[in-house]
Amino acid sequence: MLEQLTARLDFHAQSLLLRSQRQQVIASNIANADTPGFVARDFDFTQALKQATGGAVASAPSLTSAGHMQLGSRGGSTANMAYTVQTQPSQDGNSVDLDRERANFVDNSIRYETTLRFINGHVKTMLSAISGQ
Repeated sequence: MLEQLTARLDFHAQSLLLRSQRQQVIASNIANADTPGFVARDFDFTQALKQATGGAVASAPSLTSAGHMQLGSRGGSTANMAYTVQTQPSQDGNSVDLDRERANFVDNSIRYETTLRFINGHVKTMLSAISGQ
């Protein structure tokens, strides 16, 4: 019974973990905008979330083993990192497009906050149901 109540929270928690990892990658790209030869990196959030949740993006994931979906493990990135396509060639070989990176940073920040609001709403609903209101 408790697993059914927390399955949605587990999904959103995994989403938050991936959002924070993506925010770090984007911040690294922005920080290295003036580094000669630096190649910007990113990952496909949707694909990473599918991989992290066993392909169940639309619905809440189900645990089949205690070893699956260990949240908070920072041992390695769940996402498959890739190099971004260079849109503005530069003489020093740096592929960071600051406008695109800033837009990605803001977009990811808003989506992170939205996920936090989903979690907060779900917890409030659960507390309301438990208290009988």
